[in-house]
Amino acid sequence: MYTLEDLKAHGLSLDEYQKIQQQLGRDPNPTELAMFGVMWSEHCCYKNSRPLLKNFPTTGERVVVGPGENAGVVDLGEGDWLAFKIESHNHPSAVEPFQGAATGVGGILRDILTMGARPIALLNSLRFGPLTDPRNRRLMARVVEGIAHYGNCVGVPTVGGEVAVDPCYTGNPLVNVMTLGLLETPTVVKSAAQGVGNPVLYVGSTTGRDGIRGASFASAVRVSETESLLGEHCQQDLPAVQVGDPFLGKCLIEACLEAFATGAVVAAQDMGAAGLTCSTSEMAAKGGVGIRLDLDGVPARESGLQAWEYLLSESQERMLLVAQKGHEAELIEIFQRWGLQARVVGEVLAEPVVEVWHQGSRVVEVPARALAEETPVYVRPVLQEPPTYVQEAWQWDPATLPPCNCRGIQLGQEIREWEQVLLQLLASPTLASKAWIYRQYDHQVQNNTVLWPGQGDAAVIRIRSQKFGSGEVPALRPSRKAVAATLDGNGRWVYLDPYEGAKAAVAEAARNLSCVGADPLAVTDNLNFGNPENPVVYWQLALACQGIGDACRALGTPVTGGNVSLYNETLTPTGSQAIYPTPVIGMVGLVPDLQLICGQGWQQAGDLVYLLGSQAPVSLGGSEYLAVIHQKVTGRPAPVDLELEKQVQAACRHGIRQGWVRSAHDCSDGGLAVALAEACLSGSQGATLCLPAPSGRWDQALFGEGSSRILVSVNPAHRSLWEAYLESQLPGQWQFLGQVGSPEDPLVLTTAEGDPVLSVSLAAMQAAYHGTFADHPDPSHFQSQ
Repeated sequence: MYTLEDLKAHGLSLDEYQKIQQQLGRDPNPTELAMFGVMWSEHCCYKNSRPLLKNFPTTGERVVVGPGENAGVVDLGEGDWLAFKIESHNHPSAVEPFQGAATGVGGILRDILTMGARPIALLNSLRFGPLTDPRNRRLMARVVEGIAHYGNCVGVPTVGGEVAVDPCYTGNPLVNVMTLGLLETPTVVKSAAQGVGNPVLYVGSTTGRDGIRGASFASAVRVSETESLLGEHCQQDLPAVQVGDPFLGKCLIEACLEAFATGAVVAAQDMGAAGLTCSTSEMAAKGGVGIRLDLDGVPARESGLQAWEYLLSESQERMLLVAQKGHEAELIEIFQRWGLQARVVGEVLAEPVVEVWHQGSRVVEVPARALAEETPVYVRPVLQEPPTYVQEAWQWDPATLPPCNCRGIQLGQEIREWEQVLLQLLASPTLASKAWIYRQYDHQVQNNTVLWPGQGDAAVIRIRSQKFGSGEVPALRPSRKAVAATLDGNGRWVYLDPYEGAKAAVAEAARNLSCVGADPLAVTDNLNFGNPENPVVYWQLALACQGIGDACRALGTPVTGGNVSLYNETLTPTGSQAIYPTPVIGMVGLVPDLQLICGQGWQQAGDLVYLLGSQAPVSLGGSEYLAVIHQKVTGRPAPVDLELEKQVQAACRHGIRQGWVRSAHDCSDGGLAVALAEACLSGSQGATLCLPAPSGRWDQALFGEGSSRILVSVNPAHRSLWEAYLESQLPGQWQFLGQVGSPEDPLVLTTAEGDPVLSVSLAAMQAAYHGTFADHPDPSHFQSQ
């Protein structure tokens, strides 16, 4: 009935089509085939990654809802439940960066909303190609503008995130967005349809042709544009990109929360990827029931929509609700009062099928499980040996680098002093200040942001708990608690060692939470990889999942959900260019007492500086130093000692809660010297510090990277208590470095014998650190990498 080209247009293989025939007992009609195409895409059914995700720990003492729902939920105590989730919008952002990023924010907000939670914070993790290229510069500027537009207009603060730059992301930017929300309902709102005869309500915006086949588009390798950012193929892809309306999104948040408070909503589902197709089939399959849907009742913003267009549209700001029978009018009135569409478009059936009617004819009759659960699963073989590029990288010897000493390194005919190296690293786009980006975000709306971007290693958001009871507006009760959140990932490390690199991403996320005084609780992850049909990419994905699972088990941070974004790869005339394998870890933590937190910057002159975990191994392999100074991506990142990681983080949290530790900063990207410079910059104070002569190279001691290291400053009045604690809890795994100086003092590093290593003023560091990102979109204002 269909040609191979027809199937390919829907993202289906011949084997998959034959499976559809077996499940239906017949050939699907064109509308049904379109529904299978989107629901069986990688974006919706995880057919390549699902077997690997089973390795993740998903339960824990505080986990209320794990994977399988729209978002994970953890218990913060005292009746406070936190919902959180991460999603990607990589492919849409590559084609139309403003709307791609904006609707990524809108979509993840609705995922939290469907659980009955009010969104309280946004974070994002972004990757771009070199910003000296005007196309990449425009991509970044428009992505940031889109994130800022939606978040600022909808009134949810963007409180943190990360940005990295590397040539591998040219043409394939990564736009990952995470949202946190506090539940306002007494119980979690689930997505499983229940109650035969209950009405199905369509609420929110109207349906148009934007975003059609967006899920399939997100599950395919892109073709590189050659002339401009929006080449011919991109123009063809534009209909697959959704268009958002944050003001309508804000109304939808308020209307849904008001509707949930009535108790008349049985189930809720965002119409995100695959639109009505996904929401109806998933709600029916999860509930073991069916849904009849009448498309004639769906409000359309343009005339002449065909059935498949209604079903595949990913128009934004729409939700599907199952209501208690007899309460339709009550719920419709709420949404109409907020200026939103609200119509009964179907009902729950006893027979577990998705039945769709259009213009008086039944156009779809498909088992719900066939669309949503009985999807293809590919268990691919995993390479038994690391691929050649990894084996070659692991054989690299740092001794092949030019000679260096305590004052600098021989580069060509000159000695590059460590001051120059440090300033060059501080100016590299991955390490440089992102103030140009986060100043476009309203990170203080809602007035609960305690530590915002640039102040701490993780964001800290005050919890204003709500008391359920009588009255239209629940009364606020004071709380000393706060929630902390962070996003972390290092694609270069994972590229060179997928297992250890993924472990390191989890460890760094937990370490960043510990640095602000929070107990790490749980994880949501976004797995950004290339084409899984490539054995090397699948090997990267398999080992990264194994590393995430092992690290989460060791650190007690179960995975409550997440997102998989594959096929982040570009076909070019000369071959295929995949991104680095980039798992991004979103982690949340609990701050028991807001009075006992700290940021990353020095606080007072005379404070004592310590390095915790100072004996932890570091490596130049995969380091920013090696990439920026020597233009090499090679070597093997340092392995993660998870037991030491737990001990170092526990010591940091204890010091903060005792009032001994005044600042804490993760020592990771850029190594010790960069971490010291960042503490000086954040606190606007210098420091005088002493480093023992390393057993190996000086550049490894200064700029080598590894896990399990935290830089802290301590009130000198507590020195004896602090050091006695370290001797008992971290014997041999800490080091006293020196003292914090005044705002007029430079950062000074010397050897134990008093020989100078580097001395650099705050002004010089500020100029390098803040000079890379300009306050306007002209790409000429970016320094060459």
